[in-house]
Amino acid sequence: MKRWIFAVPVALLVLLGVLGAVRMLYPAKGEFERISRAAPEFVFALKQGGEISFAPPPGGQTVAVNLFASWCAPCEAEHPMLMKLGAKHPGQLYGILYKDTVENGEDFLARLGNPFATIALDPEGKGGLDFGLTGVPETFVISGEGEVILHIAGPLDEASVQKISEALGAPRS
Repeated sequence: MKRWIFAVPVALLVLLGVLGAVRMLYPAKGEFERISRAAPEFVFALKQGGEISFAPPPGGQTVAVNLFASWCAPCEAEHPMLMKLGAKHPGQLYGILYKDTVENGEDFLARLGNPFATIALDPEGKGGLDFGLTGVPETFVISGEGEVILHIAGPLDEASVQKISEALGAPRS
């Protein structure tokens, strides 16, 4: 008789499953980002010797931390933006050389310029994981209190440099 009535719940269940799978495979940008969270307490070795942590950042001021690598093509593409940011905010831009050698990092910066106040080392990638890094390049802005207040995944562009600059406290240009 009306056997199709039994197919309705099954069809609804399949439809809900498909919709859930689509949302998981294609989340809205930023959906999984956690903003306004504590900066990691990971202690990085410095290229010139010593150590640094960004929880809270050095000097208790708001800083931008860029994770980069010499083997990363998008890192090279974004480098002019970092040079601009470093010139506009001297002493507030820090670099973390991610899963790379000091020699390769030095060659990379000698060729393209060094916008960073200090360069930390993360040869095994453990510090990047503590930051929540999904892939280089990524930039995090950390408040003087040690809170991540902005996270830019991927290479910087003019719009993201403006956002970072505003977060670092510069007047709008």
